[in-house]
Amino acid sequence: MTTGPHLAVALDAAGWHPAAWRAEDARPRELLSAGHWVELVREAESAALDFVTIEDTLGPRVDPFNPSGTGTDQVDGHLDAVLVAARVAPLTSRIGLVPTAVVTHTEPFHLSKAIATLDYVSSGRAGVRVRVAWTQEDNRLFGRRDIGEVDLADAKLGDQVSPVSQLFDETADYVEVLRRLWDSWEDDAEIRDAATGRFVDRDKLHYIDFEGKWFSVKGPSITPRPPQGQPVVTSLAHAVIPYRLAARSGDVVYITPLDRAEAVDTLAVVRQEQAVAGRERDTLHVFGDLVVFLGETTQAAREHKARLDDWAGAEYASDTRVFVGTPAELADVLLDLHAAGLSGFRLRPAAIPHDLTAITRGLVPELRSRGAFRTDYEASTLRGLLGLGRPANRYAAV
Repeated sequence: MTTGPHLAVALDAAGWHPAAWRAEDARPRELLSAGHWVELVREAESAALDFVTIEDTLGPRVDPFNPSGTGTDQVDGHLDAVLVAARVAPLTSRIGLVPTAVVTHTEPFHLSKAIATLDYVSSGRAGVRVRVAWTQEDNRLFGRRDIGEVDLADAKLGDQVSPVSQLFDETADYVEVLRRLWDSWEDDAEIRDAATGRFVDRDKLHYIDFEGKWFSVKGPSITPRPPQGQPVVTSLAHAVIPYRLAARSGDVVYITPLDRAEAVDTLAVVRQEQAVAGRERDTLHVFGDLVVFLGETTQAAREHKARLDDWAGAEYASDTRVFVGTPAELADVLLDLHAAGLSGFRLRPAAIPHDLTAITRGLVPELRSRGAFRTDYEASTLRGLLGLGRPANRYAAV
């Protein structure tokens, strides 16, 4: 098998630049169509990428790094990411599908069933990116609880209890409930014996009996154990508190280093938290996130970004590294970061389709020419692509 980095793309509407919808090759009238998303994921699949993530939020999208100039100059309104993934799944065959799900204010029982269903309709290619909601605006959408004022700077304070740490502790419990519900049916619980009239072996369905500060869930799930056993759980992290969540609960964590040195430092923190969580023997992939503006030449890439910035009326900013250059130059950066210890990368195309096709038709062939990316899929499930074994069911008798 190829030993180069894993590759994923983060799909978000017309792209990650707020003015991407105004580009000549953009199709803003199609952003809410099923065909738009099917086309994007098929493009990613044509390059044998590991998976795509699909962005989602509870309320209107607010980008603190690129605030709207008028309130009407950016893409607003979006589809439910899990439902988009379920629509795309039967029309693709190999690529992993990882929708974003906001877990604050929502119930783990419902999400466990939805992601298990996605795993079935994709034949074992499902994952989920769990996301926290912390704003008062998010609270008011549901009206069931008031989290209070949350200071995201507290995410850096790993040794203090804060509203942020409480939100992430809640998310860790949420993921634990997901995982227990996915295991609540043993793999062979469905007998389907017409002669005896027994469809299910009731002894192989299990109550999970989870009791915690935020959830009390008896189970079992209504959906049989997913094809992968456990769909892949991922999260985005910028500081020690969210790193801790990934170390306790995740299979993949996306980090946001600005350079190689920061990547090495962040990786060390993640591994330390993984050891504290008692999971040092488990595979936890650490992916670097980069926003990419690509061109056939470095100058063309700079002009591409400048054009979008001019339309937006401000220079683009991000929570992570912004790369501007050619696919070959990007390959140099990725391979250097991979050598520093990162498992792979989640690339955020600044403008779609321009930067997505530059990844699939420019970057991927460049990596292949260096022997650093596979020429075809080497596994049929997302866990298989990521080198993650199918886990044993925790409730099955040994």
